[in-house]
Amino acid sequence: MKINWFLGIAILLSLSTLTAQTKWKVDKAHSTIEFEVSHMVISSVTGYFRSYNMDIETDSPDFENAKVDFSADINSIDTENKKRDNHLKSRSFFNAKKFPKLTFAGKSFTKVKGSKYKLVGDMTIHGITKELSLNVKFNGTIADPWGNTRAAFVITGELNRFDFQLKWNKLLEAGGAIVGKTVELTCKIELIKEK
Repeated sequence: MKINWFLGIAILLSLSTLTAQTKWKVDKAHSTIEFEVSHMVISSVTGYFRSYNMDIETDSPDFENAKVDFSADINSIDTENKKRDNHLKSRSFFNAKKFPKLTFAGKSFTKVKGSKYKLVGDMTIHGITKELSLNVKFNGTIADPWGNTRAAFVITGELNRFDFQLKWNKLLEAGGAIVGKTVELTCKIELIKEK
């Protein structure tokens, strides 16, 4: 009877070890949250969120089914033009005073093939939530010289800014709009495994 009891405890302990959650933090010195939108049809403007948080938890070394949550401070928008940044933060676009953050709550992280994954979650901008599907390339893991385990990803996708009521625009005489409605997202993320 005692043997069975000890065996049961051992199995439970081994299962809890196998399903233990591993937490990762973003190395912001080697990560970027980037967006790009067309300008006057023939060009584009690139911007970044300089202040953001990302929480990632995994229970497998290949990151499948990882839990991903992200938020960015609207006031940290940086397009390398202060006047344009202030316009983006204004009521014409993000209305940072009323909606100071954008958030992404991951719902699934699934392997498609090889190093390619699909990340699906709810994006909330300007108080409006829409499901967003993003493409992810997993660049692998490595041990650094300081005893840390690192992982790297490139996340890409796009959204329609009109879906989030970011509708400011002006039309050009030759046709088309000053600012495109499609926003391209590129996130280059380097993670450090928490000890």
